[in-house]
Amino acid sequence: MIKKERKIPLTIKKYEALLRRLPKNHPKREQIEEELAKSLAGYQGEKAIDYYLDFLPQDRYYIFHDLRLKVGDKKYTQIDTCILTSRFLLILEVKNISGTLFFDQSFHQLIRTKNEKEEGFPDPVLQVKRQQHFVTKWLQNNRFPSIPIETFIVISHPSSIIKTAPRHKEIYEKVLHSAYLPQKIEQLEKCYQKDILTLKVMKKISRHFIKKHTPLDFDVLSQFELSKSEILSGVHCPTCFTLPLVRKRGTWLCQKCLSSYKDAHVQTLHDYALLISPTITNRECRDFLHLSSPSIASKLLVSLSLKHWGTYKNRTYILTIR
Repeated sequence: MIKKERKIPLTIKKYEALLRRLPKNHPKREQIEEELAKSLAGYQGEKAIDYYLDFLPQDRYYIFHDLRLKVGDKKYTQIDTCILTSRFLLILEVKNISGTLFFDQSFHQLIRTKNEKEEGFPDPVLQVKRQQHFVTKWLQNNRFPSIPIETFIVISHPSSIIKTAPRHKEIYEKVLHSAYLPQKIEQLEKCYQKDILTLKVMKKISRHFIKKHTPLDFDVLSQFELSKSEILSGVHCPTCFTLPLVRKRGTWLCQKCLSSYKDAHVQTLHDYALLISPTITNRECRDFLHLSSPSIASKLLVSLSLKHWGTYKNRTYILTIR
């Protein structure tokens, strides 16, 4: 049973918004496009395992995708997929990496060989061990019963070749292709045949997971050392992405493709929330949407039923990131 669905990560949404709002010849575009490609590959890799998770009995497995829990004052653990059963908890770290993958446990690194080129990645084995440690602490801190925590590193790219040194037996147990995931979970069921958690406790842990989940947020402009002045403002055309559209008689008009829209400003305000600030005032709205009328800006913001504070003239609206 999926308790927390997989959604498009905020990272991808921010990168896409940033590319929409930078000039085509901006020197940072290539770097941002590379980061977006990596994030998209990771997301697609995580989605690829969902097919195999559907084979699991819905009544015995609680599945949580993209779970981020706080442990202590400043530490967080990010889990691609967490599976809770009455007998054990399973952490899945998904890697969508093509080529020949050599898990080097002598130097704790993952080496990918592709097109005769070697590339190093952080060791996923250490990564899942940290996740295992943090989830154990999180359960203790929240006074839940102790339960075995297992970890798998799932390679979602079907043509990847997995290798390691013969003496590193842990790799043979922990690393697998996504197609083999149901069988590996079945093996765990045979190892852990005693129920530890009651259905009531499982539901309580599930509620706490969802309640305590803290989505990762970050300042994307700072990440790429960009200033707000470099961001292109104005409402863009949903059809040809021309900036800016012109508002006439309650409609947004594109002077390039001649399309017209009633609500093209919604995506623009969404971009503002992703790139600049999750809150906006009437003046900020007018500046970003290229409006001259405070009453029109107010009407557009009010129509979105946004939460707000302050008096009518000094009102600040909270932009909900979808």
